[in-house]
Amino acid sequence: MAIRKAKSITPGLRGASFDNFSDITSTTPERRLLIIRKQQSGRNNQGKITVRHRGGGHKRYIRIVDFKRDKFDVPGKVMTIEYDPNRNARLALVCYADGEKRYIVAPVDLKVGDEIMSSQKLIEIKTGNALPLEYIPAGMPVYNVELRPGFGGKLARSAGNAVYVMGVDKKNAQLRMPSGEIRLVNKACLCTVGQVSNPDIARINLGKAGRTRHLGIRPTVRGTAMNPKDHPHGGGEGNQPIGLKYPKTPWGKHALGVRTRNPKAASNSLIIQRRKKKR
Repeated sequence: MAIRKAKSITPGLRGASFDNFSDITSTTPERRLLIIRKQQSGRNNQGKITVRHRGGGHKRYIRIVDFKRDKFDVPGKVMTIEYDPNRNARLALVCYADGEKRYIVAPVDLKVGDEIMSSQKLIEIKTGNALPLEYIPAGMPVYNVELRPGFGGKLARSAGNAVYVMGVDKKNAQLRMPSGEIRLVNKACLCTVGQVSNPDIARINLGKAGRTRHLGIRPTVRGTAMNPKDHPHGGGEGNQPIGLKYPKTPWGKHALGVRTRNPKAASNSLIIQRRKKKR
């Protein structure tokens, strides 16, 4: 992927940048792997808004992605590299030797015509192959890592992400997460060799509010700009400080610097080193 900067012809284009989609090889998705995406707009089954600032946006289809990689010991050939509107990473359409087609999250440097395979045994360590963590050499980047064997990849699925294998000891493998956290994962869990495609997505500048609306994100109003009845930060004439001991959510809870992890979480014993705090 490469970034294309726009000329400052209009205020909305000043500073804006775009994806040139140079790595995309097909614009027509596999029809059998599409399902309708129902618009939720941040609402639950009662119609109440549970996630704010969602709604609108361009209509999309959901691509059925194979996160389990459970078609073992059957070679597959990469047919296309495609755009997916529901994620920042690219998708690769893989046609297996028995004729079945599946989408996988494409890694960096995967090309059309490459052969990949998934196995529960030791196979060649190359980009796109999926195998258990116990066979991955130390220092190797992997993505789409399972937390429990057979439950599908959960870790490092977003564009540009990768998890690094630090080593394997007894029944667990030590992984260094993108956040800096080091944790243990069962060595029988599958992972895919490589780094998730499209790392340059972080360099894109949307440039104007309209592009955000196309993504289905509605405006976010500052609490200090509201009335006192609408937000704890609201009220006052002109620009006012928060005036409280700590920033609050619209519902009066602590807003910043709050630990959200359950101190009794069962996986606490698997975390060797906590993620680094942002300064």
